[in-house]
Amino acid sequence: MRRVILVKAMSEERHDISRYRTSQGIEGEFEPGSRGRVLRNKLGIRSKRQMDQAEGLALLKAQERYLHLVTSETTFTADVICRMHRDWLGRIYEWAGRYKSVELSKGSFRWPPARLVAQNMEAVERETLHRLTPCRGGTVAAVARAMAEVQAELLMVHPYREGNGRLARWVSDLMAMQAGLPAVDYGFRGKGSRLRRREYLQAVVSGYVKDYEPLTRFLAEAIERALRERGER
Repeated sequence: MRRVILVKAMSEERHDISRYRTSQGIEGEFEPGSRGRVLRNKLGIRSKRQMDQAEGLALLKAQERYLHLVTSETTFTADVICRMHRDWLGRIYEWAGRYKSVELSKGSFRWPPARLVAQNMEAVERETLHRLTPCRGGTVAAVARAMAEVQAELLMVHPYREGNGRLARWVSDLMAMQAGLPAVDYGFRGKGSRLRRREYLQAVVSGYVKDYEPLTRFLAEAIERALRERGER
């Protein structure tokens, strides 16, 4: 897949919207009274904390539904991922489930142009999703490698205005389920969480240039952590 981007660095994966540089349009509009921290939304939410809570609750509900919708035979496609995004954020944002129409950048990092998203997602579907899903299981290392490729490629395309990281990790959790493994424990909370977030982001950036090994190692450790919590290690 063609890379129309110069990778520099990415400081945070869960973006503070106010630090996202974007061109204008409906996806670039902020909720009046939010001080440029909350995107225009159907619920009229102006507080970033309230929006984080609303998005988080909506994600939990969508994840619960998809535990019953996705089976061991499900192949993920661009359309399936769009539907997941819409089912998660459709009650909050007008543009949920549609590819971004704005250009996004953060610091010195620019994601591929919006006009190439559909083309790039077709390539991800053809070259990555069709090859690696359904996730048939195998060793933890093999599953982690498949998940690393899928996450890196989806995050490289960055197809949506908001929610790309959480969506990519959600897809990985469903792949883990297909492989008979628990949802990944990224360790993003509690002791050591700041270091693990930094390691994860560095691994994702390596994945942008098809060096999947750092992200594979990170995800293998995260799977092992989840297995220990479940009493299987």
